Amino acid sequence: IPVISEIVRSSVNIHTGGKTKLATIVHGTLLLISVPLIPTWLNMIPLACLAAILVDTGAKLASPSLFKQMWLEGYNQFLPFATTVVAIVLTDPLIGSLIGLTVSIGFILHSNLRRPMRHYIEKHPGNDVVHIELPSQVSFLNRAALSTALNEIPRNGHVLLNAQSTDYIDPDVFSLIREFKERTGPARNITVSLLGFQDKYDLRDRLHYIDYSTPELQATLTPQQVLKILREGHERFCTGRRLTRDWGRQIRATGKGQHPLAVVISCIDSRTPAELILDLGLGDIFSIRVAGNVATPDVLAGAEYGCAVAQAKLILVLGHTRCGAVTTAVRLAGSSQSVAEATGCEHLDHIIRAIQQTAIPASDTTVEARPAAETDQLVDTVARQNVLQVTTVLREKSRTLAGLVREGRVVVVGAIYNVGTGHIEFFEGESVTPEKQQEQ
Repeated sequence: IPVISEIVRSSVNIHTGGKTKLATIVHGTLLLISVPLIPTWLNMIPLACLAAILVDTGAKLASPSLFKQMWLEGYNQFLPFATTVVAIVLTDPLIGSLIGLTVSIGFILHSNLRRPMRHYIEKHPGNDVVHIELPSQVSFLNRAALSTALNEIPRNGHVLLNAQSTDYIDPDVFSLIREFKERTGPARNITVSLLGFQDKYDLRDRLHYIDYSTPELQATLTPQQVLKILREGHERFCTGRRLTRDWGRQIRATGKGQHPLAVVISCIDSRTPAELILDLGLGDIFSIRVAGNVATPDVLAGAEYGCAVAQAKLILVLGHTRCGAVTTAVRLAGSSQSVAEATGCEHLDHIIRAIQQTAIPASDTTVEARPAAETDQLVDTVARQNVLQVTTVLREKSRTLAGLVREGRVVVVGAIYNVGTGHIEFFEGESVTPEKQQEQ
């Protein structure tokens, strides 16, 4: 009974109205004075009274609502709790608590074994990197898994050890990491990059791989390879596995000059940030944004500069579904109302007219009688057609771009981003390539 009373004493203090630190101090002072001065009187308290207090407090501590809460949190929370309660009832509080503690430790170790770490391959523009994400707690149980992952890295490879989410690393595991970085890795010509170690451990963070566009990289890539990079970047965006980048290093590197891989002509819509949905870094693309992604003279000038001067290898015309400019163009097609009257925008007229003239068939000049769903479908169809028209206009109105396409130095590609699903549809077989340019 005395041992049990120690367990519930603080809870009794709270349930009797204690709310501040002073209540705890007074409680402790009473214990400190009573035990040495009046032990005889304390021993005269009937055990039944202490047991009644214990039962009452225990019922509050282990209420049915608590059992329900622990059950809802999952078996890994409920089983240690239930085991502790049953063990205390069948044995005594001390042994029962030790049994519960042992079971809890077992569940913790099991959790570490199930989720030791994540490792996957990141495809950067310059090379492939094996990315190993360490868990929040790296114990001795993780050593074997980490050692296996490091040993599986091929010769001349590259590995990134990411400890940004890690709170603790076992000294033995840390020694393994240091040994691999300083000896084992270099012996196999493996480049080791570190991230997240500098603030907590005696290892300097440094990324050795190229995660931005350099002059050498730009010169070696073909337009088809650049398109593949954009496709893979969008796939990472969709799956949530975006590349790990050192933004500070990119700022310092790109501050000396820019070497974009592509020119992306997209709409100003807030839901279509090109660098984000293509998982790109600083300096990777020229981003030209205009309402309706139409080929205005300013857009043509930007595309020419990006390809002829900055040496970009690809032009991506990126439209999107539910486009506001296209919707306005569709709704005003065949209407006597001017763009300024309908929108209140005095400089939007040339953009709307460009979409109407190039992308809306004559048969679709009225939409008043169409159902809403059919109108939305028409808007998306016109948005797609607008993208295809822009890819044609770029080479028809720019001899500079047409020449680059004929020489095979630039490829023009169209695509549509679905704002509802987050996926990009690249127009296969509808891009402007050197072969198609020669045919025309």
